[in-house]
Amino acid sequence: MSTRGISAESLRAGPSLSVLPPLSLYVHMPWCVRKCPYCDFNSHELKGSLAEAEYVDALVQDLEFALPQIWGRRIQSVFFGGGTPSLFSAAALDRLLGAIRARLVLVPDCEITLEANPGTFEVEKFRDYRAAGINRLSIGIQSFNRGHLAALGRIHDDTEAWRAIEIASKHFDNINLDLMYALPNQTLGEAEADCAAALSCGTTHLSFYHLTLEPNTVFYSQPPELPDDDASAVMQDAVEARLAEGGFGHYETSAFARPGRECLHNRNYWLFGDYLGIGAGAHSKISFADRVLRQMRYRAPKSYFDRLGRGTAVAEEHAVTRADLPFEFMMNALRLTDGFPVELFAERTGLQISSAEKGLSEAEERQLIERDHKQIKPSALGRRFLNDLLGIFLPDDSAAGRAVSGQPVTLQRKPAR
Repeated sequence: MSTRGISAESLRAGPSLSVLPPLSLYVHMPWCVRKCPYCDFNSHELKGSLAEAEYVDALVQDLEFALPQIWGRRIQSVFFGGGTPSLFSAAALDRLLGAIRARLVLVPDCEITLEANPGTFEVEKFRDYRAAGINRLSIGIQSFNRGHLAALGRIHDDTEAWRAIEIASKHFDNINLDLMYALPNQTLGEAEADCAAALSCGTTHLSFYHLTLEPNTVFYSQPPELPDDDASAVMQDAVEARLAEGGFGHYETSAFARPGRECLHNRNYWLFGDYLGIGAGAHSKISFADRVLRQMRYRAPKSYFDRLGRGTAVAEEHAVTRADLPFEFMMNALRLTDGFPVELFAERTGLQISSAEKGLSEAEERQLIERDHKQIKPSALGRRFLNDLLGIFLPDDSAAGRAVSGQPVTLQRKPAR
């Protein structure tokens, strides 16, 4: 195998983990009212009535099939993503959370996040979500500009966006707003106006993503007119500066939080923690003493239901090779502004940090990282050119098979589902 940035030590068989990472639970709710033209997540337009009770039953069955892989481990966070999870009633989520708690031990003050879209907000529903145990909301605002919302194919307008935040704030004190920039025909002033509006809401967490044209989306096949790279970079700089002035720490590529209000669930992803994903198309990363396993459930709801009836919802499963572990770890941990403690690499991969020394030395020589004996983190240049930084650790002929562009990284989207 030809490798780049990977030492010969990392090619030998089998990692050895003495301590298993923290474990989170991801629950995928695949339906939405309408598929947005930029969205490449596993979401499906709802046609007819929502199979709410049937899907909750399937999720519980999926969880039970997975229990032997995670038995005895505590859940640090729960995240309901989609699709549009807020299409589900509070009663359905209450029943599902009850089933989860009956089968798993959730840590005290477990962060439990629900993704919600403004077009699905109802006062009573969100009061009842809070009563069911949801303690964090992530609201898909995307923009406060009515014209841009229409261009993005969103089902809500700016009035509904503000109303959703008002309702949420009455019941939750931990709220994230998802927003995007570099939108079709967006100006710098309009991007700054969205940023100012988000700051005025008083929420604890903001996610700002660069609109990207992903394969298998309407925007990819019929691209709208977007700001060019230079204009997008200016917008990115303006967003970062304005949020910093507003008291938000830029702790991850596309995530900003007030002190102490970082998303625990996503931080677990970035620090190469484990997560069990249940639901149609959900991904899992589960560590054992001698291997790190990745899984994906069947994506289409019908296939998911059918395969569960045959005893498993897992469509794909593979152990991460020893050669790929350094890249997979760095691909996550180097998204964090503060990087990672040096000892965490061995703890989460089962490899010595020396297995990545070739890549680390090259990255340091190119001024893409800063490091000492305690901490390794991306430099300001490394954060800007994150794709180049990660490419240093990518084996040429590995199972990871991820391309890097050689272009400056933008504020990219949330973790893959």
